[in-house]
Amino acid sequence: MSVRAADVARVRAFNRFYTRIIGLLEEGMHKSPHSLSEARVIYELGRRGHATSSAIAEELDMDRGQMSRLVLRLVDQGIVAVLPRSGDRRATPLALTPEGDAMFRHLNAMSDAAAASSLLEPLEEFGRRDLIGAMRRIESVLGEPGDAPLILRPPRVGEIGWLIHRQALLYHLEQGWNAEFETLITRIYAEYEAAPAEPSKALWIAEQDGEVAGSVFIIPASEEPGTAQLRMLYTEPAFRGRGIGKRLVEEAVRFSRASGYRRVMLWTQDCLVSARRIYQAAGFTLQREDRHQSFGASLNGQYWVLEF
Repeated sequence: MSVRAADVARVRAFNRFYTRIIGLLEEGMHKSPHSLSEARVIYELGRRGHATSSAIAEELDMDRGQMSRLVLRLVDQGIVAVLPRSGDRRATPLALTPEGDAMFRHLNAMSDAAAASSLLEPLEEFGRRDLIGAMRRIESVLGEPGDAPLILRPPRVGEIGWLIHRQALLYHLEQGWNAEFETLITRIYAEYEAAPAEPSKALWIAEQDGEVAGSVFIIPASEEPGTAQLRMLYTEPAFRGRGIGKRLVEEAVRFSRASGYRRVMLWTQDCLVSARRIYQAAGFTLQREDRHQSFGASLNGQYWVLEF
């Protein structure tokens, strides 16, 4: 996929803006004699207690030669000490000296103060939420999957609208579906909200690292007593490949069984291959198919059922 020149320009403009805002262009970090790279090494040693040069280089994605020269400077300055070797003789552990620990605490306190005064204090609460949310999303898109636990919870205020927006946009970009799909899912979520508490219904938000990673809901099938309908399963692209869709379907099936339903049914399209694999793995079987023209596309609808 080719990259648009306008997108490249936007990324570069943001990098220039952000480095200026957080002071990365200053000669020393937070009025200290240390560069950004040195401050990062001091922070890692302060956070860990001790570590090898190679371990820190890997964490910071830094060239080993550059790291070696940087560590030698910090040792000469009395900030870092080389500990006696133990175990693997090829790995020399490093730690902060008392002077280095004081510098770590100073840099840490100054970083907290800078984040508060430069980024957060000028904003109202809504702006702060937007900023923190955008930062989390950048991390989730660009970073490696973290080890934060997956949380399944009910929706919060504003999240139903978010789910409609995200799914309409995702299916438009990935499948080419038009605004008819957005209209349909707006009605589907409205039906969920309007449905009485009995027979049982539930909607789960999958949350990881503070971000909405996906969702699904169960609602009684309108024309089939004793049947639950599984609807609107989706996983955010940045969180795919982590088993979140599988976990959501398992929870929906568990809830349906515990609520006394005799079966769970769902409607999907055969082009949604990943979702169909999840349904098959959960024990759903294909009951029937029908071709239809919807959302600006020629589709093959499928009805899947899981009997208890």
